[in-house]
Amino acid sequence: MIKKEIGIGLLVGIVANSIGILLYILLFSDYTIKETLMGAYQNGVLGTLIALGAILNLGAFFLFLKNNRPYRARGVLLATLIAAIAIAISKFS
Repeated sequence: MIKKEIGIGLLVGIVANSIGILLYILLFSDYTIKETLMGAYQNGVLGTLIALGAILNLGAFFLFLKNNRPYRARGVLLATLIAAIAIAISKFS
């Protein structure tokens, strides 16, 4: 049961991060999603884009805490840690 709750939180965190990235691209980029992602990768700013997308995880985390779902909040925290690892890998590669 606990693993299922953490899994749900992890999935919500990954989806929230993806939606955050897409919203940022749609609101602030003049290019298509594919062009923006390729340009971010080529210019070495993909980590920054991931970090901006992770801002939505903050809302999901506190929403789960407010609704007394601590294991789902842990899953969102795990998704944020995965995003941090992806950012570190993109910065050092």
